[in-house]
Amino acid sequence: MESRKKVYEYAIMRWGKHNQLVVAIEEMSELQKEICKYFRHEGKAQDFIEEVADVCIMLEQIIFMFALEDDVKKVMEEKIQRLKNRLGVGKKDA
Repeated sequence: MESRKKVYEYAIMRWGKHNQLVVAIEEMSELQKEICKYFRHEGKAQDFIEEVADVCIMLEQIIFMFALEDDVKKVMEEKIQRLKNRLGVGKKDA
């Protein structure tokens, strides 16, 4: 992860926060398109995989860019716990 952070740092220094946020929006849009293709049974697995990877990379950049790692982890754990509760995961009678 440390080497990725270095790459993210260089990308942000080179292209700037604003441009990287625009790229993040573009990548999320491309993933959205691949999900729509999946529903129409027109997508290719490799295209889907690549778009998921692109979005993950851009999300990691955003987390790095705004120093959100601890906050995002905390909120994710809270949301996962809420989901577990809704699903009854971990309950003895579930």
